[in-house]
Amino acid sequence: MPRSGWRKPESDSRLSDAVSVGVLTRVFPPEVVDEVIAGCGRTEQRHRSLPARTVAYFAIGMALHADGSYEDVLALISDGLAWAARGEEPVRLAGKGAITHARKRLGAEPLEQLFRRVAVPLGEPGSPGSPGCFFAGRRLVAIDGTCLDVADTPSNDAHFGRPGVMKGERSAFPQARVVAVAECGSHAVIDAACGPYAVSETAAAGELLDRLGPGMLCLADRGFYSYAAWDRAQASGADLCWRVQASLRLPVLEPLEDGSWISEVFDSKNDRKRENGARVRVIEYAIEDGREPAGPYRLVTTITDPGDAPAAELAAAYAQRWEIETAFDELKTHQRGPRKVLRSGTPELVLQEIWGHLCCHYAIRALMFDAATHAGRDPDRVSFVAALRVSRRSIAQQGAFSPSAP
Repeated sequence: MPRSGWRKPESDSRLSDAVSVGVLTRVFPPEVVDEVIAGCGRTEQRHRSLPARTVAYFAIGMALHADGSYEDVLALISDGLAWAARGEEPVRLAGKGAITHARKRLGAEPLEQLFRRVAVPLGEPGSPGSPGCFFAGRRLVAIDGTCLDVADTPSNDAHFGRPGVMKGERSAFPQARVVAVAECGSHAVIDAACGPYAVSETAAAGELLDRLGPGMLCLADRGFYSYAAWDRAQASGADLCWRVQASLRLPVLEPLEDGSWISEVFDSKNDRKRENGARVRVIEYAIEDGREPAGPYRLVTTITDPGDAPAAELAAAYAQRWEIETAFDELKTHQRGPRKVLRSGTPELVLQEIWGHLCCHYAIRALMFDAATHAGRDPDRVSFVAALRVSRRSIAQQGAFSPSAP
């Protein structure tokens, strides 16, 4: 029940709709939002009907309520924030034009920095509630990319570009590219880079590879491999297990007892002549499941000791790379909606909207992970669709909102 002295703000919206904001404020507390906004220099110099904090939550709320109009989403957000702040009345609602102007004042940077501030791995080492988060004492993460359709406006077309289709034609909508790092066991996206479609996945992934770190084991598909990317990722201190093309020359320098072998990879033929390469361990295998054998698959890894990670176990762990594909499906199919186009008409607001989606997905995944941990269940066994529904239509109860809300 509400605490003594609390009163529901007068509004036509039901509290069960407004309290969904509590899911967001638990993961993105108001004081953190304010600090990020101030750090980006977006704090208001005068009182406005749409404060920057409200607009930041609105940008995330657009992802949580992807089918709602601007006015409907703002009504839900303002009601929820007014209740959380124990105020008498919600923010005076504005029209679509005013909301768009407020979004432009805020920009994309605060949402990006808010995501980077809060989105951290969820799994705890040694915790029974973190199955699939760790392998051989290392946090299991995967890197991959996806594309999102954006509104077909001249500015979006010029900035983001669009893929070609058959017979020299172009696709119906411009596309933004998102490359992300996800924690495999929780499906939580913990790092991301967003930009134009014309920037390749491998180019966009560069800054993410720099931000990997010791104690991680990064999985990647063969499309990400190049010597430069491998060297860059290895320099971060993380261990790597990447699939490579079957045509990559990987001579057997030292056979190992589990069927893998030690080899070297080089940046160029000249480096190979100078023996200036990087030492790797190669694992080659096929998958036989009663159908036609699939493979061979070739993995290269920085874990060179079979005693630390036997080949069969490492090959099985590599299959966890698909968990990031599941995370993308959650965000694109269920959270955003199948075949839906991002609504923003300018590149800056498109990026704001994408970071809002990433923040929203992380908030839901954090909620799911907490629920699974308390229930002693694997987070993979918790339905994202059910959690999304709960997040959208929460039940009002004491503590639904962050207690630190001013």
